[in-house]
Amino acid sequence: MGTPEKSLSTALNARIIGSGNETIVLCHGFGTDQSIWDKIIPHLAENYTLVLFDWPFSGAVTDKSLYDHAKYSSFEPYADDLITIIDEMNLKCVTFVGHSMSAMIGCIASIKNPQLFKRLILVTASPRYVNIDDYKGGFESSEIEKLLSTIESEYENWVSFYGPIAVDANDAASVDKFQSCLKSMGAEVALSLAKTVFYSDYRDMLGKVQVPCTIIQSSNDKAVPLSIGNYLVENIKGMPTLEIIHMIGHFPQLTAHLKLVEVLKSIVG
Repeated sequence: MGTPEKSLSTALNARIIGSGNETIVLCHGFGTDQSIWDKIIPHLAENYTLVLFDWPFSGAVTDKSLYDHAKYSSFEPYADDLITIIDEMNLKCVTFVGHSMSAMIGCIASIKNPQLFKRLILVTASPRYVNIDDYKGGFESSEIEKLLSTIESEYENWVSFYGPIAVDANDAASVDKFQSCLKSMGAEVALSLAKTVFYSDYRDMLGKVQVPCTIIQSSNDKAVPLSIGNYLVENIKGMPTLEIIHMIGHFPQLTAHLKLVEVLKSIVG
């Protein structure tokens, strides 16, 4: 599992923890970095090989030139990066755990290279965030426009406002953790990334996902309504199952980490 020098995996702070027979790739979502998994790592590292890295937009990545606004205008380049990292680290038949936007990235990567993946675990995933016709993504177009406008003109205020909505407001330390990651990412990157995420629509891609798949959903998530979990189960081809964690917010790895660990262990075995 050696990592070549000056590789993409090195630039994106990829690392391996643990030495179990099952390899789990933990992939963070919008506005965060790999430290978002810190609470669950001690509970998994004894039994599994864990692989973590930071996306180019992350504030934890030193080389800021890696995030190119034009390149990362869709999730496909992220999927290509994921495949490159798995190849560079010589990983085989991984269990992919993708949070938020990374769930769809993992799905795309599994369509491109299905042999790399043993299973997909999609945590608070959504193929589309904007309501349309009979599809309820969670947001009206006007809400997304307002969100983007606020990120652009009042980023610090937006971070203060959005943190307690995305994360359970009753868990102040976890809200602070998410807000710290957002501040580290910065307003310019946040605006570009938010456009990519909130205007994405990967509903048509779901039927091509054939790798066995589990959806883990929060019971009370402002960004991803409960109906989305059922939508994913109905539209993903890869024998999907749905697990619901009773919690508030979009970040089970922060505010319901023991429940998430229990579910992950039950899936991976």
